[in-house]
Amino acid sequence: MTRDDELLFLPLGGAGEIGMNLNLYGFGPPGRHRWLMVDLGVTFSDGAAPVDVIMPDPAFIEERRDKLVGLVLTHAHEDHLGAVPYLWERLRCPIYATPFTAEVLGHKLREAGLADVPVRRVALGSRFRIEPFDIELITLTHSIPEPNAVAIRTPLGTVLHTGDWKFDPDPVVGPTADEAALRRLGDEGVLAIVCDSTNVFMEGTSGSEAALRESLQGIVAGCAGRVAVTCFASNVARLETIAAAAAANGRDVVAAGRSLRRIEQAARATGYMRDVAPFIDEAEAGFFPRDRVLILCTGSQGEPRAALSRIATGEHPNVRLEKGDAVIFSSRVIPGNETAIARLQNDLVRLGVRFVTWNDAPVHVSGHPARDELTHMYQLARPRIAIPVHGELRHLVAHAELARGCQVAEAVVAENGALVRLGPGRAEIVERVHAGRLGVDGGRVVPLDGEMLRSRVRAFYNGVAVVTVVVDADGRVGETELSAVGLLDDRDKGTRDAAIEAARAAVDDAPPRVRADDNQLREAVRVAVRRVFRNRLAKKPVTHVHLVRGGGDEG
Repeated sequence: MTRDDELLFLPLGGAGEIGMNLNLYGFGPPGRHRWLMVDLGVTFSDGAAPVDVIMPDPAFIEERRDKLVGLVLTHAHEDHLGAVPYLWERLRCPIYATPFTAEVLGHKLREAGLADVPVRRVALGSRFRIEPFDIELITLTHSIPEPNAVAIRTPLGTVLHTGDWKFDPDPVVGPTADEAALRRLGDEGVLAIVCDSTNVFMEGTSGSEAALRESLQGIVAGCAGRVAVTCFASNVARLETIAAAAAANGRDVVAAGRSLRRIEQAARATGYMRDVAPFIDEAEAGFFPRDRVLILCTGSQGEPRAALSRIATGEHPNVRLEKGDAVIFSSRVIPGNETAIARLQNDLVRLGVRFVTWNDAPVHVSGHPARDELTHMYQLARPRIAIPVHGELRHLVAHAELARGCQVAEAVVAENGALVRLGPGRAEIVERVHAGRLGVDGGRVVPLDGEMLRSRVRAFYNGVAVVTVVVDADGRVGETELSAVGLLDDRDKGTRDAAIEAARAAVDDAPPRVRADDNQLREAVRVAVRRVFRNRLAKKPVTHVHLVRGGGDEG
């Protein structure tokens, strides 16, 4: 350690939003920090962006890749590791994960053709060094196996990064939270806690997974036809709970959805679900009597390509539901998904299918801490500084207030891109850095705010017009054609003719210097054609001009 060393925290995803987590910790003198990354996740488009998968832009750390010492994954949820296959080539650092998380990630990396990524399996509760950081994993509970808090020790103090967590006295899968380790860490001294804010508005506790078993068994017992249960595929404890409810009612479990199969395989490969009978492949669903099958399926958030949505619209090749069947939504509504879920539930109603949500009966418990659990965490860790993450701004502010009420001396509300100096001295935001978003567009990763996607959005709302204008060697306009996508129908011949005439007039009326310059002439035609659409249709289409010079040469 040198006299100039400082300890920094920088969220590039997951602070000011729920999901898409990317956190950086820097240690060293200014300009010579070494960096540790914790989590690298994705979120999914709500339809506002013309892509399916969205992730943080790692440009800040990509520019400092030679100083990136490693990536520690807290657990296997998509919003914490889903971006690794897309972004690892830009970062190329060692990855540290516990066995279940490493198993899930390994499937993803192999599918992406990245078989040689250095994923180092570390044991639950282990302690190891990633210079200059001393790392300890502390077991917590969550809606997936092996959720870990990460204690990051440095000469300037220890940071406790919680990841996603709760205190569940009976989590069904895996051990309970290691409160003794948290208390020891608090006794040792915690400089700062970077903590989950998802349920900061929920009073009391989030509830125990074990408490759902009796409730789900009773609901399934009251169903006469087929029963489908939808939940997050990664919630292995919930898969066990649902399987137990099925067995108690003499039903076999059919798994519908590729992600369910992946998680089942990863869980069994790492020692989980040993007492659960193997799930039946969806191709065999039709061979079981309606009252002897439970269909476990993906799609609780209304995802259009997930199994439940395809079942509800009659597009699933193997599974169908009909009048008298029931669907149990064993999940909560993630903000932003309300419309998609309502659409899915309307499709189920059209089939005569009854559905049950957590508003109707106890069918779900959250994997995130409510206010009493947050208070208990602060009592155990006793940090000097609180930095809320994993929440929208309203969550972060409310969490900061709760932390102050727990006698935490300093609470810093930092959204994505806020560089926080944790020490030495008082914690404060010292700089704002770029914290953009990337989207997966087909097989490539592109900036979400780039011109290509902006043009696509404009084309979606305003259509596309392509004008081809032939100009002969003397500068006189010849053949002119217009192709309009998403703008015109059979009633719009007058608008089409007006746009073509405007293109011709733009050439005829252009002064000689403009007519001689391809770029200027294209722009004159583009403006003229676009003006027609604006005046006649109140649209501003993405407009391209194809200029063909006399003799067949293209301008």
